[in-house]
Amino acid sequence: MSGHSKWATTKHKKAVIDGRRAKLFARLIKNIEVAARQGGADVSGNPTLYDAIQKARKSSVPLENIERAVKRGSGAEAGGSDWLTIMYEGYGPNGVAVLIECLTDNRNRAASEVRVAMTRNGGSMADPGSVAYLFQRKGVVIVPKASGVTEDDLLMTVLDAGADEVNDLGESFEVVSEATDMVAVRTAVEAAGWEYESADATFLPSVSVPLDEDGARKVFRLMEALEDSDDVQNVFANFDVTDEVMASLD
Repeated sequence: MSGHSKWATTKHKKAVIDGRRAKLFARLIKNIEVAARQGGADVSGNPTLYDAIQKARKSSVPLENIERAVKRGSGAEAGGSDWLTIMYEGYGPNGVAVLIECLTDNRNRAASEVRVAMTRNGGSMADPGSVAYLFQRKGVVIVPKASGVTEDDLLMTVLDAGADEVNDLGESFEVVSEATDMVAVRTAVEAAGWEYESADATFLPSVSVPLDEDGARKVFRLMEALEDSDDVQNVFANFDVTDEVMASLD
């Protein structure tokens, strides 16, 4: 579990500083539009929108872009797309289970791009339900160590808010809770005066597949190919990699 989270955190940071920034921005803007459409433009009554905006701001998305996304999503401004959320399931190299979350305005295009990325990179599509049971919907709050937090202090704070566990990812801590407790956990972190990097409802694997360097390289190549699609919003997989493997791939 922590291996996938570590990879996701690393990918997010790299996207901010390299050529994938535009794709990252587009995904974050989509999240804001959808959250505003589903829960309205008032962040005080829409915690999903609040977290989507915070994540965009922490990734340096211009404030003007954020405000326009909120207006499009809430209907205050024309131009918003009718985004569909579609989940695809499959298997990657080494039998790694993969969940692909798409946010698209064209179902056929999304299906085609996902299938091509999978088949060209050692993966295969799976029937609905055949992979999803290996994952659980969880809330994940990432708290950077640079905020001055210690693991013991963080643990005491978030357990009272409903967190299940705290994992050390190296440069940050991963706080895992039920998806319904994620806002309470994030609020507790803020109330304690600590910065948090992101707060998301996500899919975490209940069983993980350990990967060596070769297997990790193949799986990462597949995940990057999937994320190259503008329709793919998130990719979840049940692999685990050691710090040594991550370092060798970096």
